Amino acid sequence: MKRPAPRRPREPTIALINVVFLMLVFFMVAGTLAPSQERGIDLVETADLEGRAPPDALVIMADGELRYRGSVLTSASAYLDRPDSRPRDVVRLMPDRALPAADLLRIGAELRAAGVERVVISTMRGQE
Repeated sequence: MKRPAPRRPREPTIALINVVFLMLVFFMVAGTLAPSQERGIDLVETADLEGRAPPDALVIMADGELRYRGSVLTSASAYLDRPDSRPRDVVRLMPDRALPAADLLRIGAELRAAGVERVVISTMRGQE
């Protein structure tokens, strides 16, 4: 009589699949928590700079139009008159790549004249 072949122990693949699925769900949720950028804007590219994500930035389109959270503003000082309670000593700008530098300087000067201490310009990190 033949002996039955010894069975190999089962691998815990179900546990591995569960861990991978939970990681996938975590990264999907974490990726949707950050506010998205305005549509139709190409950021200026820079390299070797340390930066942070701009959660509440004043977006400047290529034609000079100012937007904040999807709404169009009439002037840079109108950004400071927003009803939220965020500090107004530092303002983040997200200019379009095609925006003329003179317009960017004019908007920065307008913000400084309105009492802003620091104007931070957000750019896209360049390829190294």
